[in-house]
Amino acid sequence: MENMNEKVAQVLVTIKEAVSEHLGSKSLVSEGILDSLDIMKLIVELENTFDIEIDPEDVLSDNFESVNAIVALVNKCKN
Repeated sequence: MENMNEKVAQVLVTIKEAVSEHLGSKSLVSEGILDSLDIMKLIVELENTFDIEIDPEDVLSDNFESVNAIVALVNKCKN
C-alpha cells in the first residue's frame, strides 16, 4: 500500500506533469511551479482522491508549498 506522500505526489503529477521534477521542493507555490489554476485543479483532485472537503479558509499558499504541507492539509481535512 502506498503511503500518503506517494499518493499526493501522484495527484500533483496528474495535475501538472512538470511538478515531478520538483517533488522535493519546499516552495512549489513561491517558486511558481504551481499557480492558482493548478491549485484549484489540485483541490478538486485531492477532494476526489481522498474523499475530503477542503474548506475555503484552508486554501492558503502555505498549504500547497510542498508534498508534506499538502499531506498535512489532507490529514487535517480527514479528521
